[in-house]
Amino acid sequence: MGSHGDSSSLVWVLDKKFAIFSTVAFAFLIRVLVSLHPYSGAGNPPLYGDYEAQRHWMEITVHTPVKEWYRNTTDNNLSYWGLDYPPLTAYQSYSHGLALQALDPQSVALHTSRGYETRRSKLLMRWTVLTSDAIIFFPAALYFIAVYYNGRKDEDLVWAHALILLQPCAILIDHGHFQYNCISLGLTVGAIAAVFSTRELVACVLFCLALNHKQVLARLAPLERGIYEDYVSSFWCCTSLLIKWKQRFSMSTLSYFALGATLTASLPSMVQQISAPSHRGFLYALLNSSFAFYLFSYQVHEKSVLLPLLPASLLVLDEPFLFKWLTINSMLSMYPLLRRDGLTICYIALLFLFILMYYAPMQSKEDGSRSNYIAQRFPKFWWALISFYTLFLVMLHVLYLFVQPPTRYPFIFEAVITACAFSQFAILAIYTNIKQWRLPIDKAHSSDVKEKVN
Repeated sequence: MGSHGDSSSLVWVLDKKFAIFSTVAFAFLIRVLVSLHPYSGAGNPPLYGDYEAQRHWMEITVHTPVKEWYRNTTDNNLSYWGLDYPPLTAYQSYSHGLALQALDPQSVALHTSRGYETRRSKLLMRWTVLTSDAIIFFPAALYFIAVYYNGRKDEDLVWAHALILLQPCAILIDHGHFQYNCISLGLTVGAIAAVFSTRELVACVLFCLALNHKQVLARLAPLERGIYEDYVSSFWCCTSLLIKWKQRFSMSTLSYFALGATLTASLPSMVQQISAPSHRGFLYALLNSSFAFYLFSYQVHEKSVLLPLLPASLLVLDEPFLFKWLTINSMLSMYPLLRRDGLTICYIALLFLFILMYYAPMQSKEDGSRSNYIAQRFPKFWWALISFYTLFLVMLHVLYLFVQPPTRYPFIFEAVITACAFSQFAILAIYTNIKQWRLPIDKAHSSDVKEKVN
């Protein structure tokens, strides 16, 4: 009996490790495949795009003194993709730049490497993102799963782990469009997991690193750009058809409007978490504050939707439909950007892959039925609305791909996409705020927090 029990435990451990390894390997392979496609600004001078911005930062940090990284000098013309992210991003660019200088010096040569796009340099640039993702985000996601969902069934954990790693928006932005969001998002996930495992110092360090990788004042309040840019699914952009915000109000006034709206939208969630703190409430608070930022803050970009997507993905076992619906509409909101980058095939493939993984059947329950986390019960009326909206989105994608817009309204499809995504984000934000306030009070956790405060 003893040897049989030991062998069963060994098989269980091996199966679990194999499932984790397979998930990680598959997620990494998907990123590699996406990286074979075009990126932002490919072959489009004179400024190219985000790919060139990241390469140029490597060039500058490798060849100029630290004190000149953020200054306009002879060797660092800030009008050409000036480094405007915090120091951690600068040192990340420096470390990656050293690797490129060793393997392909011309790709980061000072002054002469602008728009440098050889096959070798593109391969090296792509690998800097792939390794960053694998080193930072992948282990952070596994750490969170192990801490927050501890005690759940193994098949549940594998399913959640797979959906977090295969979240299509983050893959397309980092490994398609070309950015390093995996670093700041991975540090944030690690900080959240550290909070849940009562490692406050580790959480502080990781969260500070995340802030110092992506956030800087000039980025948070770029007043000169206006309250919105392009077609983004924010409140200000969507309501601009009715209220000409940019024409009726000054940039300074609009910045105060945005600040007030963002704080107001964040306040209920913060009050609830402070008054009745809990781990699940903390994730809802992160989600709701991210929604507030995305919907109402000043100068939001399409890629900012990754902020609410992160806590939504971490809630996948608690709110599977929320995560699925937010992902689908986030993909919709980014589609015009991704289409401009030539990533339509990747967009379609990853969306179908995500839906396939979401509906993947789990192991049978004891009663023989199939468990797949999608059997959430909604009234038939709501299912009818969801089905109609989904069909409308399919038709909208087809029209946007194959039909020329009217000459009088050249951006009509972008406007409709923006309005659709915004409507769903607003509904989900209302739902998650209500859901957070209805959470049961975790008396044990609340007592622990009050003791630490006192």
